Amino acid sequence: MKQIQGGITAAKGFEAASTAAGIKYKDRTDMALIYSQAPCEAAGTFTTNVVKAAPVKWDRQVVDSGVKVQAVVVNSGIANACTGEEGFGYCKNTAEAAARALGVAAEGVVMGSTGVIGMQLPIDRLTAGIKVLAENKNGSLENGTEAAKAIMTTDTCEKEIAVSIEAGGKTVIIGGMAKGSGMIHPNMCTMLAFITTDAVISKETLQRTLSEDVKDTYNMISVDGDTSTNDTVLLLANGLAENPEIIYGSEAYTEFVRALHTVNEYLAKKIAGDGEGATALFEVKAAGCESEEQARVLAKAVVCSNLTKTAIAGHDANWGRILCAMGYSGAKFDPEKVDLFFESKAGRIQIIENGTAVSYSEEEATRILSEAEITAVVDVKMGEKQAVAWGCDLTHGYIDINADYRS
Repeated sequence: MKQIQGGITAAKGFEAASTAAGIKYKDRTDMALIYSQAPCEAAGTFTTNVVKAAPVKWDRQVVDSGVKVQAVVVNSGIANACTGEEGFGYCKNTAEAAARALGVAAEGVVMGSTGVIGMQLPIDRLTAGIKVLAENKNGSLENGTEAAKAIMTTDTCEKEIAVSIEAGGKTVIIGGMAKGSGMIHPNMCTMLAFITTDAVISKETLQRTLSEDVKDTYNMISVDGDTSTNDTVLLLANGLAENPEIIYGSEAYTEFVRALHTVNEYLAKKIAGDGEGATALFEVKAAGCESEEQARVLAKAVVCSNLTKTAIAGHDANWGRILCAMGYSGAKFDPEKVDLFFESKAGRIQIIENGTAVSYSEEEATRILSEAEITAVVDVKMGEKQAVAWGCDLTHGYIDINADYRS
C-alpha cells in the first residue's frame, strides 16, 4: 500500500465538481458533486442521534435497498435537519434534478447536507447548482480538491487522501474526502465522509468492512461531545479496477481493510485536529487493557473530558483530570496501577506511576505539551489490548465560533 496524490477522484471512473450556489454562504463554494462513470455498490454508516436529518434518512433508505449508486450531491450551509416532510421532499427533488442532469437513475442518487439545523433549503438554488455541477464535472485531482473545499463549514482546511494497493495483479485505489470541525462526537459528527474505490467487491463485504472499521476511526474522535443529526459515511465501489473480486477473509481483503483503515483514520484525525478553535490534535492511547472495549471506553473518556481539553490548551500537565475521566468512564481498572506518559515530537515524559505523581519537570512537560500534536498514554496494566482516540484542545475560539453560528 502507498499513499498517492488526490482524494475522491483518484480512483478510476470517479469525477467531481464544485460550485457556489448561494445556499447560505455568499462568498464561497457550497455545493459538491461526486459522480461515477459506472454504478457503484454502496455501503454507509449513519448518526445514532434519534433526531436524524432528511439526507440521512434518504441515504439510509438507498443503502439498505441495495440499489446501485452513481452520484452524490452535497451542500454546506444548511443541514436540512428538523425540516419535516418538506425537507425530506427536497431530497427527492435533489435526486430527480441530479438524475435529469446526469442521465442516471434518481434512486441511485445519495446526498449530504451540513450547516444550520432547522432551516429549509432554497431548493431552487440547489437544483440550479446541480446543473452547473453536472456541466463542470471531471476526473481531475483538482476538481476532487475543490469538491472537498466546497463541503466545508467552519473547517479551516479541506480533508482528502488517496491510497493504492495491488489486488490480483491490478491496481486498486481508495480515495476519500471529509468535513467536520464542530458537533463532532460520532457514534456509528457534523461530520461527513465520502470514500470512493474502483475495487471489485460485493455490497455485503463492503458494508461489513466499513461497519467494522468505523469503530476504531470515526467513532474514536470527539471535538465537543455533540453527536450530529447529519453524520454520514458513504463508501462507493464501482469495480472499474477490474481486479478479481475481493472476497472476505482473503489476502486481498486483508490489504483492502488496511488501506480503508488508513483512509478513514487519516480523515478522522484531520477532523479531530481541525476542531473549532483548536490549536492542537490531542491523541489518547489506552494500553494494557483486558479488552478492546475497555480500551475504547477509557481512551474516549479522556479525549472527551473538557477539563482535560482545557489543560491541553494551557499546556498544563494536569494529570488528575485524566485519572478522574478514566474513573467515571464506566470501565473497571485499578487506579493505583495506572501509569501516564505525555509525548510529542518535543519528547516523552512520565507523569504518574502506579496512580501517583513521579518527580518530573513542569517546564519539560509544558514544552512537550506545547506542540501541535500531543499524545497521552495511559497504561492500566491489565492485559495486551489497546485503543486510540483523537480530539483537540478546548479554547475560547470554540465559544467565539458557536455563540453566533447561525449568523
